[in-house]
Amino acid sequence: MQLVKEYWPQLLALLAFVVWVVRMEASVQANARELRRLQHQRNEDQAAHREARASTNSMLAEVRTDIKELLRRKE
Repeated sequence: MQLVKEYWPQLLALLAFVVWVVRMEASVQANARELRRLQHQRNEDQAAHREARASTNSMLAEVRTDIKELLRRKE
């Protein structure tokens, strides 16, 4: 008991440090989960944009072909 009375400030500081470390670990894990979620969302968005670009390029190629055909007919 004498030991606790003598070193209570250090023991309290140690306890506070342990609590802080546990909270930081939880925060790091939450941030890691959020980063994984954002990366997954980014990959999905990139795939959707890639598909949209391919569709647009296909449509533009068709329009270009139609324009060339119309120009050939006028000649």
